[in-house]
Amino acid sequence: MMQTRFDALVIGAGPAGSSAAILLATAGWSVALIEKQAFPRRKVCGECVAASNLPLLDALGIGGDFAAQAGPELKRVALMHGADSVFADLPPAANGRHPWGRALGRETLDTLLLARARAAGATVLQPWAVQTVGGMVGNHQCTVRQAGGGQTTLLRAPVVILAHGSWEPLPEERAALRVVRRGSDLLAFKANFRGAHLAAGLLPMLAFDGGYGGMVLAEDGLFTLACCVRADKLDALRRAAPGEAAGDVVEAMLKRQCQGVDKALQGATRCGSWLASGPLRPGVRLRGDDEVFRIGNAAGEAHPIIGEGMSMALQSAWLLCAHLGAASPQRAAAGQAQELAQALAQDRANTQRDVQQRYAAAWRHHFAPRLRVAASLAHLAMRPAGARALMAAFKRFPGLLTRGAIWGGKLRSVTDSAAVAAQLQRWPLAAALRASQASPASPPLLPLLPLVPLVPLLQSPPSQTAIPGEHR
Repeated sequence: MMQTRFDALVIGAGPAGSSAAILLATAGWSVALIEKQAFPRRKVCGECVAASNLPLLDALGIGGDFAAQAGPELKRVALMHGADSVFADLPPAANGRHPWGRALGRETLDTLLLARARAAGATVLQPWAVQTVGGMVGNHQCTVRQAGGGQTTLLRAPVVILAHGSWEPLPEERAALRVVRRGSDLLAFKANFRGAHLAAGLLPMLAFDGGYGGMVLAEDGLFTLACCVRADKLDALRRAAPGEAAGDVVEAMLKRQCQGVDKALQGATRCGSWLASGPLRPGVRLRGDDEVFRIGNAAGEAHPIIGEGMSMALQSAWLLCAHLGAASPQRAAAGQAQELAQALAQDRANTQRDVQQRYAAAWRHHFAPRLRVAASLAHLAMRPAGARALMAAFKRFPGLLTRGAIWGGKLRSVTDSAAVAAQLQRWPLAAALRASQASPASPPLLPLLPLVPLVPLLQSPPSQTAIPGEHR
């Protein structure tokens, strides 16, 4: 018989959702991870993973696989606009083992994380689609349906974590998103190519009239070209080329407006079709009074010009799980969990709301500055006068590109490698999990956070203890 009661339901198995499922399942929670699409699958994404996230991938148990498969280390950044290009060094991260970011396709990264979540003990429902999310704090109900018109099941859990991204809203959210289309809406495109010409380790940003984009080399020399285009710009392009597919007109436009793209794609062969999604909705979505938790793009989204979407996905999962696990872990570890649960049985909803408020405040502290930097850069890059001003400034002071990477969060994490290492050694599950390492190519799947079983967690009094490894 299918299990229907869990400690937590995680909706969406991208980097944020699978990471949260790994952390919670490793800590002993019963977790259902619900994903509507079959893996592997391509997805619109710039595919860059900043160096600040690589210790987290180690701790999640896929660091070795990532290192073996990802593209070259990203050590240089560029801005390309028209016939002009300016180059600068990317700053190395402080962690000694992982100074540079790398790129890996979502069809590979997401599959690795999902496999780890399953190995950690999460129940994976895939492909299943969420139909409704109801109930209340501490007593959520979620109706899910198997793809292809299969069975419908009601799942229950005290905690629901939304990790479904910004372009895949839940059914009850779709009506609110059915707004009149605006010319300023940003539509996202991505394509992969073989045989492209891009210097290994270079991460170019693209600025063009009506949009922005980026290029990178990922695994096995696979070249990724991704961009965001205003809807009115796309409409004009398609009117000028009737009958052509949207991706084809976008590709032609990029070659015309960015000489760097034209050079990179000379002799290249596209792998598959262009992918498209959108419109983007940059901004903050989580609130302190939410009845469910949000991570990844479900919590908030930055303009992808700075390539921090994957960072925010992985780090928000860590941040939420740290807050969920911060309440009285020592008492639970000492064997007093049941006593604590019985003594505070009436307070779990209040405690979960307190966790929600503290998590939302911490999320804004860590990620809101990245949203502001990304928005400023995106709006300059999309406008001809703004792009010219950026190019002039960066040509005169190339170091501003390096500083921009720092301001955009490339070196910033909600924790650091020293804190990760300390947590890996500290918690009682570590020894047992070291002995049951699932993949010889990766570090063992170790407990990352002071997580405790769900009931004592939600029924513990609010804690003012600092989150391990959190930068204040």
